[in-house]
Amino acid sequence: MKKRILTEAAGSPVSAYMIKSIQQAGHVAVASDISEDCAAKAFADDFVIFPKKNDPILWQKIEQCLIDHKIDVVIPSFDEMLSGWAERKELFEAKGIKILVSPLDTIQIFQDKWKTAEFFENNDLPCAESSLEPIYPLVKPRFGRGSVGVFIEHNKQERIKKFTDEDISQTVLQGEEYTVDCLFGATSKPIYIVPRKRVGVVNGKSTGGEVVYSSIIEKEIKRLAKCTKFVGPINVQCFVNDEALHFVEVNPRIAGGMALGFAATTNWVPHFVDILEDKAINDLGSEVKWGLKMFRTYQEFYIQ
Repeated sequence: MKKRILTEAAGSPVSAYMIKSIQQAGHVAVASDISEDCAAKAFADDFVIFPKKNDPILWQKIEQCLIDHKIDVVIPSFDEMLSGWAERKELFEAKGIKILVSPLDTIQIFQDKWKTAEFFENNDLPCAESSLEPIYPLVKPRFGRGSVGVFIEHNKQERIKKFTDEDISQTVLQGEEYTVDCLFGATSKPIYIVPRKRVGVVNGKSTGGEVVYSSIIEKEIKRLAKCTKFVGPINVQCFVNDEALHFVEVNPRIAGGMALGFAATTNWVPHFVDILEDKAINDLGSEVKWGLKMFRTYQEFYIQ
């Protein structure tokens, strides 16, 4: 049955693949953003103006938008909204709108880099040493996306000057950096684990990559999944040095670079629908096109 599937933050340059994947799966792609001045309005099947995240009646407006546009499924991607979607998952489901999102406690852990580090340590998962004090040279905001606010400062006095109450410090990891596109079923069972090297990065976001098989990554991702509950698309960052893996962070949402994960496997959108309908999906890891590369360019759209 054809679904009306809404994607968030469609004004992002990396949102096109998700809209196209929805259309290729035979569903209706409904794009949303806080401004209609974006390319997605030109190629999505429908477009919704969303309120800004600081709107005092944000969720009342969103609920009305979803009802007015007859949305069946929402695929959250905007970090600042993930907790809100998870909190209201059952409320929306009662209205016939399904939200593809992990449980709230999972999101609250992995959106806070300090809680993430504690989670890794408490579950004996390899990661960088971390502190709420400016002890280690790598400094990053506890909350935030990409590389904004991240710096390495080996001079302790200079690091102390730059460090804020909203930061954490970590050891600098060595080795090859990987981003891992994962898809988990309703029972947190991995369907796809697709590691990719980041060929190009702008502001901490991938502009290209290559799918590479790694037995250590597959093993550790499965171990990670046994320690919490993931549902749907999950993005994991890690470093591998020889046969040693260290986790960096987990993004419990769809990610822009997952276009390569889709291309190297199958269109994930039908799986999204099956997950929301509690249908069992087998491990499809044998389908991965190892060695596939992706490079990005911009495409112009014109609206009269």
